[in-house]
Amino acid sequence: VQLQASGGGLVQAGGSLRLSCAASGSIFSINDMAWYRQAPGKLRELVAHITSGGSTNYADSVKGRFTISRDNANNTVHLQMNSLRPDDTAVYYCNVNLIAFRSRYPSDYWGQGTEVTVSS
Repeated sequence: VQLQASGGGLVQAGGSLRLSCAASGSIFSINDMAWYRQAPGKLRELVAHITSGGSTNYADSVKGRFTISRDNANNTVHLQMNSLRPDDTAVYYCNVNLIAFRSRYPSDYWGQGTEVTVSS
């Protein structure tokens, strides 16, 4: 199983970016999907989370600005980021909890990280 993240880049404050993360490989089913971020010198933090049923929750710092969504047909999770601020600068990681074929139990998988830089 592999996760491929894309969509990061450099943007001015107030701008928007859309991150995507596609899961591929021997996947039986996907449970929760999420985005985390890690800024320089800081711990990794949860940004947004979406359940298999579509329920979402967000970090307080991004509520009203970020939207997480999923495309179950393509095993993909997106993060639409609007009104970006310099303190959103970080490496963003997708996280997917899934059951692989020939596996009884769900496991967490991580994408490689995509860098988001917001200039003031």
